[in-house]
Amino acid sequence: MMEQLQEGYVSSVAASAGCSAEVIGKDTFGVDVQFIRPAPTHLEQEGLLFAQLKCTTQVVPDRDTKSFQYRFSKREYFEGLAATRVYPKKILIVMTVPFEQLGWTEVVDGGLLVKRECYWMHLEGQTSKLVKPVIDVPTDNVFDANALIKIMERQDRGESLDG
Repeated sequence: MMEQLQEGYVSSVAASAGCSAEVIGKDTFGVDVQFIRPAPTHLEQEGLLFAQLKCTTQVVPDRDTKSFQYRFSKREYFEGLAATRVYPKKILIVMTVPFEQLGWTEVVDGGLLVKRECYWMHLEGQTSKLVKPVIDVPTDNVFDANALIKIMERQDRGESLDG
């Protein structure tokens, strides 16, 4: 169920950013979703970004701290994100949710509130000798429509996604 909640979250963010989020049904090379941004004209190329999705009840991020730790359950997941890629780039999106499933969403005046949020990281070039690598996920890297737009614009310009 956590996977389904996260897919809904990233699809909503993508729609707000003017992109589509295509969920990959079969785990192919650690890619769970691809974001596609339409080209400005039919003569230009569309934008494409891969993402691996992870969801956890084990972390309650504190915005007063710079980061929280996330541990991969398999080394291969980390290695696939850390590998150098030319295009498209690949990011990690970690969603934190309350332990109690009924607490994941709440109907509020004017809409549906999804409890907690997703955070993104670009891990290309990072290394770890651990069997189950641990990374520090910056709490400033909230995954929302503005973040997705900026990530895709940086990728299109050939800039680092970390900047």
